[in-house]
Amino acid sequence: MVKHQPLQVYERQLCLSCLTGIYGCRWKRYQRSHDDTTKWECLWSFILFGTFFLLLVWFYFWWEAHNDYNEFNWFLYNRSGEWSDGTVPILATTAAGFTYIAFLMILALCHIAVGQQLNLHWLHKIGVTAALLTTVIGVISVSQMWGEEWDIISISLQATGPFLHIGALAAVTALAWLVAGQVARAEKTILLIYLAVLLSLYLTPLSISSPCIMERDSLKARPDVIGHQGAPMLAPENTLLSFRRALQLNVSGLEAEVAISLDGVPFLIKDRTLRRTTDVSRAIPERQYEDASFFNWTDLRSLNAGLWFLKDDPYWTVQYMSERERWLVGNQTVCSLEQMLQLAARTNLSALFTLRRPPPGHPHHFSWVNLTLATVLSSGIPQNLVMWSVDWDREVVRQKAPGFQQISTKKQLLETLHQNGISRLLLRYNQATARDVRMYAAGNVSMTLYTVNEPWLYSLLWCSGVQSVSSEAPQVLKKVLSPLWLMSPDEYCLIWVATDLVSFALVLGIFIFQKWRMSGMRSYNPEQIMLSAAVRRSSRDVNIMKEKLIFSGKSLPTYLCAFNRFSNI
Repeated sequence: MVKHQPLQVYERQLCLSCLTGIYGCRWKRYQRSHDDTTKWECLWSFILFGTFFLLLVWFYFWWEAHNDYNEFNWFLYNRSGEWSDGTVPILATTAAGFTYIAFLMILALCHIAVGQQLNLHWLHKIGVTAALLTTVIGVISVSQMWGEEWDIISISLQATGPFLHIGALAAVTALAWLVAGQVARAEKTILLIYLAVLLSLYLTPLSISSPCIMERDSLKARPDVIGHQGAPMLAPENTLLSFRRALQLNVSGLEAEVAISLDGVPFLIKDRTLRRTTDVSRAIPERQYEDASFFNWTDLRSLNAGLWFLKDDPYWTVQYMSERERWLVGNQTVCSLEQMLQLAARTNLSALFTLRRPPPGHPHHFSWVNLTLATVLSSGIPQNLVMWSVDWDREVVRQKAPGFQQISTKKQLLETLHQNGISRLLLRYNQATARDVRMYAAGNVSMTLYTVNEPWLYSLLWCSGVQSVSSEAPQVLKKVLSPLWLMSPDEYCLIWVATDLVSFALVLGIFIFQKWRMSGMRSYNPEQIMLSAAVRRSSRDVNIMKEKLIFSGKSLPTYLCAFNRFSNI
């Protein structure tokens, strides 16, 4: 009896089957191909990678924009009239889309690594298109509604740039294995692209600047924290309970927005109407859309200013409150400016407020400044603790209350500020650079930036030399006792050079090893591979030879010749 041995034993390649199956629905061996990827599929690969990088920026934007989530929700409220946390669906869809696109990109890179043809399935093409269009629409919407928030990217890069550089360099260095394999298969174009990207990353630190790259003895004092609307994450905003919570967190001052009631009482409110922060829709439903300034103080005092906080839970903090705390929150009323000033006076804290002029037709449309000034002077607070930010009739206010700290909400020249007796600026954190802070400080003008809720932003402003910040999260900033990171220029230069050298050594080693590995495989000829295929359990070298035969470019007659020789044995 003659034993016939199979010409070749096909081993099950489960990983390869899953790779090509998930990416292009090519589960069978005969469906795979080592041919060059078509131009159409190359275009889709380009779209895939472009979508990934766009989603990466979009995801990074929303991650760092956490500092201003409440501001975004407030914008949505002003447009829709209903309060909701609009960041939750955005974050959920962004995270899902980014994970999906990143997974497809990894599969595409694996295809390239094993020499498989890229053939994205049409379902994935629909998914990539949906992710791309959704992200583009989101970018356009944010640009129209919240355009100034894009500055958070450049600002946050000052805090994360050195670390993102190391991460990006590690990722590109790891890609050297894939690129070296492609170069060994005579794909020279990819080498030039890779080297250009690698060189740009090596030189990226030349463009990275951060206030936290400084000598440690140059660090200024810790910025004071002013409670914006008290501590609104722990109690309803602009209520006495919120200000008392802020005092317990050792803030240096209190800040609020002030409106004038119909009978001339300055009171605290951020919105134009009372719908969001009171129960006016239940108590006086016919007046819920009226401007808050057209309510008299008696009506305002009758409204509940705390139940909305328990219902909406805008900061996800109600679940951590005790029963007594919830009872206190649920029994808050609208707070007057005089009440806040008296509280600040008792604790010797500064009081900062912005004043909103009553609308036309209001009885105090022209007397709003004098009315507010009279309220401040009668409250008993020392003048040196009051920060006056109203430009209207500023000269009159300076004559009647020379002890006030005059502040401006607009960036102006130093000469103009000195002429107007202004000693402090109140700006949004994206309106002042570290250079501006140093320039104004040299001119004896201090700076307060708002709204600062995240430790990384607070640390960055600390390194910049900012004197004080306004925060909705004083309980968070209280724990920041030093900048999150601080390094001298020499230390950063050492880390930069060392990282580049390690990366260069690894890339060079990978390319040399890949060249040696691939050249060793080319020493085998097709006859040896076909003869070795008769072995029932192939060795690792034989498997490698089989793989390389596909890329060796041998013609069909070569295989037939090898087969005939094998048959004659």
